[in-house]
Amino acid sequence: MSLGDEHGARGDDGGYGGTGQTRTRLPDSAGDVYGGARRGGRSSSRSLVTVVGVVVLLIAAIAFANRGGGDSASDESSGDKTKSAPTAPSGDQPVQTKAGGIPSGFAHNQQGAESAAANYSVVLVSADILKPARRSEIVQQVFVADKVSALQAKLDKAYSKEFLSNVGLDENGNAAAGQTYVSRTMPVGTKITDHSADAATVEVWCTGVFGTAGDDSKNPVSNDWFTMTLQLRWADGDWKVDSFSQKPGPAPVNGDNTVSPSDEISKAVEEFGGFTYAR
Repeated sequence: MSLGDEHGARGDDGGYGGTGQTRTRLPDSAGDVYGGARRGGRSSSRSLVTVVGVVVLLIAAIAFANRGGGDSASDESSGDKTKSAPTAPSGDQPVQTKAGGIPSGFAHNQQGAESAAANYSVVLVSADILKPARRSEIVQQVFVADKVSALQAKLDKAYSKEFLSNVGLDENGNAAAGQTYVSRTMPVGTKITDHSADAATVEVWCTGVFGTAGDDSKNPVSNDWFTMTLQLRWADGDWKVDSFSQKPGPAPVNGDNTVSPSDEISKAVEEFGGFTYAR
C-alpha cells in the first residue's frame, strides 16, 4: 500500500492501493499455526482477532436510511444488474486521485459507486483504523460530512486505551516490539442492490487476514470471509459513506495450504502492497 510508506515499515493493512501493487495469495487453510497450535477454522462466533479487524463495523453502525427510488443515473450499464454487476469488468481504469492515501474521485455512476465501496471496505477494516491520528483522517475522508462528528466519537470510545491494551496494542495502536498487527482486507466482488442519481447501496464480498504475527503472539494471523454493505451518498463531488454494516460469509471450504511461520507473514505484510480497486 502507498500508505504503508508513510506510516512505518510495518505496512499494517496494505489496503489503499499503493506503489507495491503485487498480487498475493492468502494462507486460508486450517493447519498448524505458529508454535504448533491448531487453527480452529471458523470456530465459535468470532475470535478476538477477527473482532479486532471488524469491530468497527459493529460499534460504528449508523441507522441505515433507505436511499429512495428515484431514476437511475444514466451510465453504461443495462439489463439485469444483479447478474452482470459482480463479475463483468467495465474496462474503465482505476481512479488516479488520492486524498490522504485513500482513493477518491470516483465516477458519478454505478461503476463509480462499486469502486468506491470496494476501496472504502479496505480502509474501514484496516490496522490504521485502530490508530487515533490516522482514524481521524480516515473518518474525515471516507464519510459524509454530517456523519463525521458522531462516528468519530463512537470510534474513539470503542478504541479506548484499555481496548487496545487488551488486544496487545499500545495507546497509539501499535503492536509490541517484534510483533506486527495485521488487518488487511481484499474485496472479492461487488454487487449494487439499490441505486439512484445520488445514492447507492453496495455489497462487497471480502476476505482478509487478521491477527498479530510475531513470537509469543496470542492471536496468530488467520483469515476470514465476510460481506460489507455500504450505503453511499454523492457529496462534495465524490461517493462518500453514509453508513455500513457487516455479516459473516459467504465462506469457502479451507484449502490444504501449509500455514506460514509468523516471520514470513510479517515480511509479506511489509513487502506486498495493496490495490486500488475499480470495476
